[in-house]
Amino acid sequence: MRRALRLMEAVASHTDGAPAKQLAREAGLPLPTAYHLLRTLAYEGYLRRENGVFVFGEAAVRLAMGGAMQNRRTKIEESLAHWRDSIGVPVHFALYRELEIELVAVADTPYAPAVDEWADFRETGHAHALGQCLLGQLDERARKDHLARHPVDRITPHTVPDRGGLLERLGAMGQMQPVIERQEYALGTVCAAIPVTVGSTAGAMAISLPLHQEGRLVPAVEQLRSGVGAMLGSVAFSISI
Repeated sequence: MRRALRLMEAVASHTDGAPAKQLAREAGLPLPTAYHLLRTLAYEGYLRRENGVFVFGEAAVRLAMGGAMQNRRTKIEESLAHWRDSIGVPVHFALYRELEIELVAVADTPYAPAVDEWADFRETGHAHALGQCLLGQLDERARKDHLARHPVDRITPHTVPDRGGLLERLGAMGQMQPVIERQEYALGTVCAAIPVTVGSTAGAMAISLPLHQEGRLVPAVEQLRSGVGAMLGSVAFSISI
């Protein structure tokens, strides 16, 4: 395993690949051993031979992409934890990807728990702040398409009553303004979300609080919004996951 990794490291140092003899020399391996390992790595898809040189294969690319994705997800979770601790509220992060609402990460504590996902977030985007914030960033056609697949349904007495009412609300939303939701998704809970858009991907961050702490909601989400710009400008918070 260690010798195979040395060969992979040698391949990585050559953008256009390198021949077996050169890779053996750089990895400090006897040529017969290097040949055997290179053939094995090629068979498994980690390398491939092109015009007499070895380059990375599809399996190695998938492995690298998986590691990069996990690293970005960890960075996102660390960023959310930072805001959870500095503001003292649970923080959620979601994307609108592949025509669905995707809850990416949540940072909370036993003393300040996030709202319980008692109804599927993907199905109930009309009722919670994250979903309304994401739908508000879509164009009219995409918004109506989403609601055709996930119809508006009252899940609490406070949920927006129908599709028309929701579309009217979404159309009236100010760009980049917080979305406030009071007990529409869960009784006894208030939420606020802000849009987080990078490139063509719609994203949103949200906070949730128990109803008796509603007075903290707007100041907390404003504190979150004031720091999001700096967060997005750093490598630590890429939503390309």
